[in-house]
Amino acid sequence: MTPQQVTVIQASFAKVAPIADTAASLFYGRLFETAPETKALFKGDMTVQGKKLMGAIALVVNGLGRIEAIAPTVHDLARRHVAYGVKPEHYATVGAALLWTLEKGLADDFTPEVRAAWTDAYGALSGMMIAAAYPPG
Repeated sequence: MTPQQVTVIQASFAKVAPIADTAASLFYGRLFETAPETKALFKGDMTVQGKKLMGAIALVVNGLGRIEAIAPTVHDLARRHVAYGVKPEHYATVGAALLWTLEKGLADDFTPEVRAAWTDAYGALSGMMIAAAYPPG
C-alpha cells in the first residue's frame, strides 16, 4: 500500500466512524443477505459484534502506516476466526460486504480512488489473515 492509499483510507474511515453502529448494521445485513450461511457463525448479540467489528477495523485502519506493528494482532484475529468456523472463501464475501457498506456510508465520498484504496488494503490484509489462519501444510 502506498502512503497516499493509507491517507485515503484513514480519511474515509474518519467519516464512517461517527456512524459506526449504522455501518456495522449495514455490513451484517449485507453479509447475511449475500451469504446467508454466514449467519450461523455468529452466536452472540449482534450489537456487541458490530462494536467489535468496528473496533477491529479502526485498529487496522489506524495501523496501516505501520503494518508490521499490527501484523501479530491481525494474525491472532485470523487464527481465532478459524475456531468460529470461518473458511478462506468467506474473506471475499466479507470484503464485498465491506465495500458495499463503505459505499452506502460514504455516499458521494466513495470515489473510485477510495474504492481502489480499500480494495487494495482489504486484499492485502485478507491475504495476511488467510496465510496466518490456514498455513500450507
